[in-house]
Amino acid sequence: MRIYAPDHEVLNALRGTNIELLVDVANEDIQSIATNPSAAANWVQNNIKNYSPAVKFRYIAVGNEVSLSSSIAQYVGPAMERIQSALASAGLQNQIKVSTSIAGNLLSVSYPPSQGSFSNEARPFIKPIINLLVQNNAPLLVNVYPYFSYIGDPVNIHLDYALFTSQGTVVQDGSFGYRNIFDAILDAHYSALDKEGGSNVNIVVSETGWPSDGNPPAASSGNAGTYYRNVISHVKSGQGTPRRPGRGIETYLFAMFDENQKPGAETERHFGLFFPNQQSKYRISFN
Repeated sequence: MRIYAPDHEVLNALRGTNIELLVDVANEDIQSIATNPSAAANWVQNNIKNYSPAVKFRYIAVGNEVSLSSSIAQYVGPAMERIQSALASAGLQNQIKVSTSIAGNLLSVSYPPSQGSFSNEARPFIKPIINLLVQNNAPLLVNVYPYFSYIGDPVNIHLDYALFTSQGTVVQDGSFGYRNIFDAILDAHYSALDKEGGSNVNIVVSETGWPSDGNPPAASSGNAGTYYRNVISHVKSGQGTPRRPGRGIETYLFAMFDENQKPGAETERHFGLFFPNQQSKYRISFN
């Protein structure tokens, strides 16, 4: 499970459940943690140590999709270092990995996947983060959305390539063949990591999903149900991606519930597996 801030009511509910948790340092807290020596220690004490081991923390994401143009971008790496040090002081550094969650727009090249590379603008932001991940054997968290790739370029990216329903190879990239864009996005990021000294860094998909409404015909219950069922099957299959075969792909579905009061595009209110009244939207199995 992933939560985007350490909500104590949620943390108390998770005690003793054995559910592994990815918890975010909220974007608005990053600067203070990076600049205030006691802030990281207090954050770890109040939100992690006070609940561990009853709550099974797996990752801490220092920020979610922090924009390169944001005033806090420069503080993400230093805040990660502070949180890592605070975990070490608490004796939790071997149990919980520290990372940050990025969007796909940090790549300047994503096609073909073998040419994936971080943009010149992103490199000063991401390179110190990659160094930290390598040093601490932590994964990079990436939000992967074939839906947005498809609606952004429906002429060249076909719906079956986005929904895992292609009957054969769609993109041939040297010796690697791609039948779905999910794998292509991941491998573009692996290629970018390789170029920055992060060849041993694993990727965890910290968000993926498809909206059920708000932008027909792409956003529909039928397409969303197909996507969720197929992505679950794919990441659990152990196939991996063409560049990283033979392994499961740790993946977090976005989101559990429709956020019916969320601002922005109408589709943003329809990514849930459940309606706000807790009624299930799809027949989905994780077994």
